[in-house]
Amino acid sequence: MTATAGTVRLTVGQAVVRFLANQWSERDGRRQKLFAGCLGIFGHGNVAGIGQALLQNELAGGEERLPYVLARNEQAMVHTAVAYARQKDRLRTWACTASVGPGSTNMLTGAALATVNRLPVLLLPSGTFATRVAGPVLQELEAPYAADVTVNDAFRPLSRFFDRVNRPEQLPSALLGAMRVLTDPVETGAVTVALPQDVQAEAFDWPVELFAERVWRVARPLPEAVDIADAATLIRSARRPLVVAGGGVHYSGAEDALRAFSEATGIPVGESQAGKGSLPHEHPQAMGAVGSTGTTAANALAVETDVVIGVGTRYSDFTTASRTAFQDPDVRFVNINVARFDAGKLAGLSVVADAREALTALTAALDGYAVEPAYRARQAELWRDWDARVEAAHNPPVEVTDALADGVLTQGTVLGCVNELSDPRDVVVCAAGSMPGDLHKLWRVRDRKSYHVEYGFSCMGYEIPGGIGVRLADPDRDVFVLVGDGSYLMMPTELVTAVQERLKIIVVLVQNHGFHSIGSLSESLGSQRFGTAYRFRDDATGRLDGERLPIDLAANARSLGATVIEAHSRKELEQAIRDAKAAPADGGPVVIHVETDPTVHAPDSESWWDVPVSQVSDLDTTRRAHDAYTAHKATQRPYLAPTERTGRTGR
Repeated sequence: MTATAGTVRLTVGQAVVRFLANQWSERDGRRQKLFAGCLGIFGHGNVAGIGQALLQNELAGGEERLPYVLARNEQAMVHTAVAYARQKDRLRTWACTASVGPGSTNMLTGAALATVNRLPVLLLPSGTFATRVAGPVLQELEAPYAADVTVNDAFRPLSRFFDRVNRPEQLPSALLGAMRVLTDPVETGAVTVALPQDVQAEAFDWPVELFAERVWRVARPLPEAVDIADAATLIRSARRPLVVAGGGVHYSGAEDALRAFSEATGIPVGESQAGKGSLPHEHPQAMGAVGSTGTTAANALAVETDVVIGVGTRYSDFTTASRTAFQDPDVRFVNINVARFDAGKLAGLSVVADAREALTALTAALDGYAVEPAYRARQAELWRDWDARVEAAHNPPVEVTDALADGVLTQGTVLGCVNELSDPRDVVVCAAGSMPGDLHKLWRVRDRKSYHVEYGFSCMGYEIPGGIGVRLADPDRDVFVLVGDGSYLMMPTELVTAVQERLKIIVVLVQNHGFHSIGSLSESLGSQRFGTAYRFRDDATGRLDGERLPIDLAANARSLGATVIEAHSRKELEQAIRDAKAAPADGGPVVIHVETDPTVHAPDSESWWDVPVSQVSDLDTTRRAHDAYTAHKATQRPYLAPTERTGRTGR
């Protein structure tokens, strides 16, 4: 059967691929293809639908090509797409296709991560037969209470947009709705279009207009003049203002605007994890990380500040130190955010706008205002003290190094070596364990896109697929993936994908025989590092407190096709980094294996994180931890005081 005039006959899968290949995004007059390609793993749910369509598209070539990359784990491929989107400032992303049942539900964690971090990714989970003619099919969930429920309904609470295409006629509205959300800086996150396997292969006569090039403009909402006036009035009244820079600074490309604002006013800048690098290291107003994993400089200023200016931050518990960071009894908040939901937090004065546009307007409104010289001097003094602590962490004193076992380094030394020997434009990628906190405190950022730590979901296993996404987005930069043994064991298989695509990512694999971060947290909460070390079960005690497990992660990485370098001293680590940097760009992944001591910690942030402690216990360690917890809880603040609006008239 042939298509009628003005239509083209394609399967649903073929229509999806052709449509995605013709979508573009635009911001500030610059256009780019919205989808770099499609990541996928095929099974009976999608091999004859989306899979066949991708094959046909690849063989046809031309400008409508949608490249396909075979992944090894469905969760990992979503992480790759998310990391790519972040590196591209949310202007480009990937689609992800998976098979029925477990193939699709494996993407759920990735969906949650994308939505938590406000990063666009298109998920195409396959479903069981829409006709139900062969049900129950392999890998189908039968729900006795609702015949129309499938496992794909689990994506609903994790997605910013969800649709299921049970008939071909539904596809255009589903795809257009998906594009609207993917390109909306307020609403973006995981977007899910579920495709039953029989529908994917069904033919339909599509209007040719569906496949025309379509440009989605990514907006820069301007601030209301009265909101800028109110914010300026409040800031002018402050003696100790402080900026908290979040990820919105980067996504808006507002780094230059923030620098101009801070230089004109002298207001210091603390950074969330997503906002790290908003100002470069050694800028006079750059106080580094703020909050539970912050610097003592930023946290000391946070305790004293009377006006907090949040720019593109969602004020997570780590950023506010579980609402203990800001201790001035009269502290007020100015919240600049493109999303009204985030701008309204902490009873702040909301400036709902693009970060770059709002900062530019606010700088002009504050013309002639600057903090007192004494406040600038305090910033410099606090930063000098913190910088000395960073140097000591990167280069531990003899009494620390002499106590280490042979061939074992401190984690601070590892981070310091990578930071020093990497180029300014190289990217560091991390996500879970103790290293995100140490990186937040210790890493010296020299380029706006060189720091990539996923700490919204802090998902173990993100690091290697995330590194692949960054490398795909920015092939001219070396990518250093810092990952501990616990997180590595969650998802090492994407090394094979990096080998397949000849992508050089430099994986610094830190072996400390367990969960460093949670081990330390467990100890601080009185739980004695229980269940956090990789040990044999001891025959005498029946507990997991025997000898260390004989795990050889270097051999594991080598077996997956990576080039592996083992470093047993600082000198060997430094040479390994140089060798990895010199490796060919198309030579595939390089893994540097190094062992560290998990009992040597980075400098203390002099801050807190709210993790409840058992109120009653037989253990002295737990009772003491609960006493400390109670003391910290006493400093927690609701931050509910309203901020008066002074710029409005006629009320």
